[in-house]
Amino acid sequence: MKSIHADVAALFAVVLWSSAAVVTAGPPAQVNVSAAGANIPGDAANEPSLAVDPTNPRRMVIGWRQFDSIASNFREAGYASSSDGGRTWINGGPHTNGIFRSDPVLDARADGTIIYHSLRGNFECDSFLSADAGATWTAPTFAFGGDKAWITTDRTTGVGRDNIYACWSTAAGTYATTPFCRSIDGGLSWQQPIAMPTPVRWGTLSVAPEGDLYLVGIQSSPFNLGVFYCVKSVTAKNKSTTPTFVSAVALNLGGPLRYSTGPNPAGLLGQISIEAAAAGAVYVLSSIDPPAGKLADDPLDVHFIRSLDGGATWSAPIRVNADAPNANSWNWMGTMSLAPNGRLDAIYLSTHESGQVNISRLYFTQSFDGGASWSTPIALTQAFDSFVGWPQQNKMGDYFHMRSDALGANLAFCMTANGEQDVWFVRIGPRDCDGDGIADSCGSSNADFNNDGDVDAVDLAHLLNNWGSDDGDLTGDALTDAADLASLLSQWQ
Repeated sequence: MKSIHADVAALFAVVLWSSAAVVTAGPPAQVNVSAAGANIPGDAANEPSLAVDPTNPRRMVIGWRQFDSIASNFREAGYASSSDGGRTWINGGPHTNGIFRSDPVLDARADGTIIYHSLRGNFECDSFLSADAGATWTAPTFAFGGDKAWITTDRTTGVGRDNIYACWSTAAGTYATTPFCRSIDGGLSWQQPIAMPTPVRWGTLSVAPEGDLYLVGIQSSPFNLGVFYCVKSVTAKNKSTTPTFVSAVALNLGGPLRYSTGPNPAGLLGQISIEAAAAGAVYVLSSIDPPAGKLADDPLDVHFIRSLDGGATWSAPIRVNADAPNANSWNWMGTMSLAPNGRLDAIYLSTHESGQVNISRLYFTQSFDGGASWSTPIALTQAFDSFVGWPQQNKMGDYFHMRSDALGANLAFCMTANGEQDVWFVRIGPRDCDGDGIADSCGSSNADFNNDGDVDAVDLAHLLNNWGSDDGDLTGDALTDAADLASLLSQWQ
């Protein structure tokens, strides 16, 4: 992979400076690859979703919308798995080959089982389960659903453990008037969907440490881009009762959502992210259109709000992107994730450097104080053209997906570095593949970097490609150097 995409990898090997630490990012790995690990010319892949095995964080699965040809908008449920912390990917898809599928959403149960939620062409959903990190899957299970469904899994130790919750748009489908359902057996079956007092769309869901469920989105019925709600359930975790919802709380994000315009002419400019933390803290982030007359009429900014009382009251919006106000600055695909230590990570695409609506770069920022302040955003990628590679559908998907841990974040995203739409993975921050909160570079002397059971030329190439960084360190000094080379050679098999 590195030989094929060396030019792209070099552009990712950057150092990110945050307010608290030095953070390294990259190199990236293309996810939608051939059996030989090469790019597949002429296809398109977008709208990625990522699941990480909590019992073994080096194991991940990414799903995406797979278009075998850009001459058609027919798409399938693509997926690939990684067993080495995202360094390499094995393309195993698509699910149900030849069947139209879209809107993939992935998550993981506490025991490491991966859930792949998939929309069919009739606006109904199925879910697939994998107990071996994407190597094999169950047959599809009917999951009701609708357009732009999103899921989240309860991984707490409380009564709701292994519950999976799903919410979708009221725009279309058999279950448009009942846009919420759950599974109480880890995705083996799904309960009959129910109505919501205030349905929301184009948002996400999050389970708080005590098991309460939070949903965020714009008002779905009647449709209104400028009205946001946070909806809460304290009963959904109880498996023996029908979920009920606390009255929806209106949110002020500082402007409306936008879609089908600017850098993504036929798609969303990002979904609305929500993360529920301990002690009643709830965080929301989204790309929104600030009011006319402010910030030189920026067409899109990334805004953040928070609640410290379980969603009852909310802060004023904070502008997360730090670029100077400009009418040609689109800050889109805003995405947020929460680390177990309380750190907030955010990424977004921005056109502010190019001043052109179709030329974006990916940016990263983080907060160590619950979103009250954010680090200076740092570019993660080269500039790329979001108008390239449209598969008879003028968009680059509707969302990206990020998962944070104690040391950093795993990001699945789409860009056109190969002159077409592809799905990529990048690790932001030190790798922690064993999930112990200690950087792998400081915690292991095992030179089998790709975990294939022996130390060979592949592992040597990994060490040499990371010379001078911490990603090939075997001696615990956070630097890949001659001592690490000697250690690897002593383990050669």
